[in-house]
Amino acid sequence: MRNSMIKLMKSIVAALAVAGIATVTTPAVHAAGDTPKPPRQHWSFSGLFGTFDRASAQRGLQVYREVCAACHSLELVHFRHLAGIGYKEDQIKAMAAEVEVTDGPNDDGEMFERPGIPADRFPSPFPNAKAAAAANNGKAPPDLSLITKARNHGGDSALRFSIKQPAGFTLGPDYLYGLLTGYEDAPPGFEVSEGGAYNKYYPGHVIAMAAPLADEAVEYQDGTKATIAQMAKDVTVFLAWTAEPELEARKAMGIRVLLFLIIMTGLLYAVKRKVWEDVH
Repeated sequence: MRNSMIKLMKSIVAALAVAGIATVTTPAVHAAGDTPKPPRQHWSFSGLFGTFDRASAQRGLQVYREVCAACHSLELVHFRHLAGIGYKEDQIKAMAAEVEVTDGPNDDGEMFERPGIPADRFPSPFPNAKAAAAANNGKAPPDLSLITKARNHGGDSALRFSIKQPAGFTLGPDYLYGLLTGYEDAPPGFEVSEGGAYNKYYPGHVIAMAAPLADEAVEYQDGTKATIAQMAKDVTVFLAWTAEPELEARKAMGIRVLLFLIIMTGLLYAVKRKVWEDVH
């Protein structure tokens, strides 16, 4: 009797748990259910031996500064960090000096403006989140420092953590690239709300951000043709680097650890054979 009661209680708890999960996740599933996954791209930084393409990352920085920086901040990145994608000290100083930074207070207790220095963060386009929301139809544009880590396919954290991820789950760089290249005319019969734009890879397909990229929107300093696909790829590489600037060092450390373990395993096996050779 006692065992039967325990089984009954477990069944009730399990049913309530399933019902609760279904209640929380159903809207997200419906919202993203008919949204195609962005196709996987080949990224130079993928895999055990992958590294960042410095030239692409530098072009991506140019796209960010000339296109994205008007709305999106990069709060976790300092100018000095750009050494990680190949910029030299004098280039970083010149780039930082192009922006005006509010500093202070001075000896008179007042704030003042000064040219930026390498230790400064990238400037935010808005003084605060409320100002950013007011200028963007009530919703502040997200900071892009960690965007490739924050965005899995669908971009919905509740969906990601409450249901099993499908095989081949698309990660942040693929999603970001797909989003930037996914703007197109809405199909017949699909209604796009005022102020929105149709994007085939965005959950629900209606996104508040207008298409940020257009062919030749920037003039690349290295002469690369600035197509939408090229700019989307380059800015994705740059933002993948801002999200994980230590990626290459971490991979190098992992390879060294694996080599150490392989050598240590061989040595231990040799010692084991030597110690036990008389027994056999």
